[in-house]
Amino acid sequence: MVVLALITALAQLGNLPRVDQVAWLRGCWEVQTREGSIEAQWLSPRASSILGVSRTIHGTRLADYEMDLIRERGDRLSYEAYPSDAEPSVFLSTAIGDGTVAFENLREQFPSRLGFTLSAPGRLVAWSEGLRDGQTRRTESTYDRVPCSGE
Repeated sequence: MVVLALITALAQLGNLPRVDQVAWLRGCWEVQTREGSIEAQWLSPRASSILGVSRTIHGTRLADYEMDLIRERGDRLSYEAYPSDAEPSVFLSTAIGDGTVAFENLREQFPSRLGFTLSAPGRLVAWSEGLRDGQTRRTESTYDRVPCSGE
């Protein structure tokens, strides 16, 4: 009986989500916008976490920045967003697949869901959705993989 419980517990541990499953995010990404560009960099998984930073540049001006942390949290991954112009938010994973991950935080503000999908080699779609002004809205940005600074 004890052996069966131990085997079951070990099997469940093997099914827990791991940040290695989203290691495909690592590297540098960029999207050009009408106003300028958005640059993002995700570090390699270490210590059960992946750290990301991004900045939005309009012309020569820093318009926005954010630090993001994906880490293992029990039976889910958490996505912790620390934007420059808002309070931090925590989202929990709802789906993790080959080249795709989705998170949610069902609350009354936008966004309530977000995720990333590799749409093609070297192309990353970052999306967010939720209610805004009583209507469901979705935004998407398609990033291209670029060399990281100093490479």
